[in-house]
Amino acid sequence: MAATAGGGTLLSDNPHPESDAGPSRSLGVLFSVIVVDLIGFGIVVPILPFWSERFGASGTTLGALLASHATMQFLLAPLWGRVSDRIGRRPVMLVTIAGTALSLLFLGLADSLFQLFCARTLSGAFGSNISVATAYVTDVTEEADRTRWMGMIGASFAVGFTLGPPIGGLLSRLGHEFPMLFAAGLATINLVWAAARLTEPERHQERPKPDLTSRLDVLRAPTIGRVCLIYFLFSLAVTQLETTFAFLMSHRFGYDELGVGLVMLAMAVVMGGIQGGGMKRLSGRFAERRLVITGLGLMSLAFATVPLSSTVAFLMLPLGIAAVGRGISQPPMMSLVSLGADEGSRGLVMGVFQSTASAARIVGPIAAGILYDIGQPFPYWTAAGLTSLAALLALGITATARPETRT
Repeated sequence: MAATAGGGTLLSDNPHPESDAGPSRSLGVLFSVIVVDLIGFGIVVPILPFWSERFGASGTTLGALLASHATMQFLLAPLWGRVSDRIGRRPVMLVTIAGTALSLLFLGLADSLFQLFCARTLSGAFGSNISVATAYVTDVTEEADRTRWMGMIGASFAVGFTLGPPIGGLLSRLGHEFPMLFAAGLATINLVWAAARLTEPERHQERPKPDLTSRLDVLRAPTIGRVCLIYFLFSLAVTQLETTFAFLMSHRFGYDELGVGLVMLAMAVVMGGIQGGGMKRLSGRFAERRLVITGLGLMSLAFATVPLSSTVAFLMLPLGIAAVGRGISQPPMMSLVSLGADEGSRGLVMGVFQSTASAARIVGPIAAGILYDIGQPFPYWTAAGLTSLAALLALGITATARPETRT
């Protein structure tokens, strides 16, 4: 994913304000930009573990490589969110996409483990545009529809991970560098599309004075702070699977890059179906708090079962349950945080929220790698414990949204 830095000159490049096209058209362009961005990200995911292993990386080293990307996201996501509050969402999105293209190019040209680390660090520095995108969504949607539209962001992730991993697996047949270079070209095309079609939200152009001005302010807000902690535990659990999954499929079942990509595709299809289609109905019937608790409970059950799978067919059951749980729990967490943010600090709040996931991705991959080197089941049992703890914390979430529409 991309990060954000930008200058005020880019803001003047927007000749079509959001009011000219309406929120639906603006969101359609935004989601298309996110999807293409995440396809590029998804292309890299199944390839990086194999490529790093080619340069002698162990599970622990792979964890450190993934953590280098997350460290930069953690440091810069709130900063880019604050920049987007001040100068606009559009220029920040453009700069982050450009940075993503550059980092993917460097990754494709890398010929040593050190250069892989450098490329991933650069990628993390330009890896925070999802927080800006979620702030964009809050700018142009009403509270009653917030969880539904956050689900669409989650569905964009699913589409990216549906198409990205198998594309990466197929292109890896030509060499490990080919998927990275293809992703770099895709990001370049995405930059041109975003520059031509993405508009600045009309509501954001008012730029009211923010109530929250720092990371500490955001984390001190009761509901936002609790949800950020839950999201940290959620992300820490997810990284246990993400970091070690390629190794597990390779070492236990003999799968290569394409095989791993196809399994990830199946998970993404399930998650996308929940977030893209089912979330509208679920958010209309159940409060965000209940959705979060239910999703985390399903994930806990699934993670505990993964190490018990002796065949790929059996493994697909807990993986499917984990995808459903993630699809149910993630959008309402994003919605709860956005509902607690004032208009002037949405970018900062969503940046801090996303940075909690980045913090998890700093320590999570390293821990997962160490745990995997000790024994294959340990990362997944750890993930089950983390999601159980997150579900317990979710019991204390204060209901904030539209009780009159709930059942």
